Amino acid sequence: MARAGWDSLFGCFGSSSSSHGGRKKKTKTKKKGKPKVAAAAGGSGKPARSLQSRLSFTDLSLSGMVSPEDLSLSLVGSNLHVFSIAELRAVTRDFSMTNFIGEGGFGPVYKGYVDDKAKPGLRAQPVAVKLLDLEGGQGHTEWLTEVIFLGQLRHPHLVKLIGYCYEDEHRLLVYEFMTRGSLEKHLFKKYAASLPWSTRLKIAIGAAKGLAFLHEAEKPVIYRDFKTSNILLDSDFKAKLSDFGLAKDGPEDDETHVSTRVMGTQGYAAPEYIMTGHLTAKSDVYGYGVVLLELLSGRRSVDKSRPPREQSLVEWARPYLTDARRLDRVMDPNLAGQYSARAAQKAAAVAHQCVSLNPKSRPHMSAVVDALEPLLALDDCLVGPFVYIAPPEDTSNNGGDGGAGKGGSGRRGRRKSSDGAAAAGVAAST
Repeated sequence: MARAGWDSLFGCFGSSSSSHGGRKKKTKTKKKGKPKVAAAAGGSGKPARSLQSRLSFTDLSLSGMVSPEDLSLSLVGSNLHVFSIAELRAVTRDFSMTNFIGEGGFGPVYKGYVDDKAKPGLRAQPVAVKLLDLEGGQGHTEWLTEVIFLGQLRHPHLVKLIGYCYEDEHRLLVYEFMTRGSLEKHLFKKYAASLPWSTRLKIAIGAAKGLAFLHEAEKPVIYRDFKTSNILLDSDFKAKLSDFGLAKDGPEDDETHVSTRVMGTQGYAAPEYIMTGHLTAKSDVYGYGVVLLELLSGRRSVDKSRPPREQSLVEWARPYLTDARRLDRVMDPNLAGQYSARAAQKAAAVAHQCVSLNPKSRPHMSAVVDALEPLLALDDCLVGPFVYIAPPEDTSNNGGDGGAGKGGSGRRGRRKSSDGAAAAGVAAST
């Protein structure tokens, strides 16, 4: 996550909350009927916590430094495996560079393989092991946030956290392995094959479902760092949200927002959040709109290599999104016109609404899902490349041979044109 430069850029807009982004204090008495979950579930006589009453990050973090025992007991019932550092060294071949996948703000990530020999009852499967870099941009709080949220939240469009390691100074996370890596890699890497239109729509819908699940949970969650690098893809291009280190518990009771220090990634953060530090689910919706624009255009949210007026994707694209005649200026040239015009127009309208400057005008994520899912069926109206077919040569003045000559020329002309069209179609599809 791009945090260091972002904090210095927008630090002056942060609230007066703690450096880890505290909640806005309530001025009204809490509503009765919701039992308080103990910060640590240790000790005898404590009631077992059901997964329906999710332990919030605030519940646990208010008790101060959380011990490994506190964390393990608090997450009883979440089916997380607690690994030792020795076990994860064995899983990753001592964090061998041959197993190295990549590195982000959190730290390096290694591929590994687990089975019931690593942990009894553990299904044999490849995994991604993320190692916290103690000198990196993130720390124990982000690591703990990830464990608390992904340890309890389960959804087809959230990456699955299998377990963690909390031993001495070591902080590691073990996830399901996502074969195709991040959406960012597929959209923006120079030599990556272009994603087809149907795949882009599928990814957009899957990511929207993941956000909708978070926002509509019994205890809502604000993701806060929605971007292409945090959307991972499995072998079937199924999108799953990852990296919950900046996630926050949503507002409760009569609160309208959560006040936090401004954190996230430039180009994806909602304008009102940058200015006030007031975080809501609609802040996530704005970030989703930016990613949807990236899927439509093949452009990054911020690109300093472009002319000044085109460096901000949202500001450049906004005037074209509701104009069907000019929408083609936004669409990714790598799609070569192979997309449904109606679907593109509807998706662009959704993106336009999501990046509205007025948070109240942005849709709920469930409404985004409802708007995008039907577009997968609109595949019968592809905007193909224009192919000019030359008319046959006019040989009507050639006497008796005119009919045969004209016919032969016409056949040759049509055959060549057909081959040209076919070649153009192949080029477009590739």
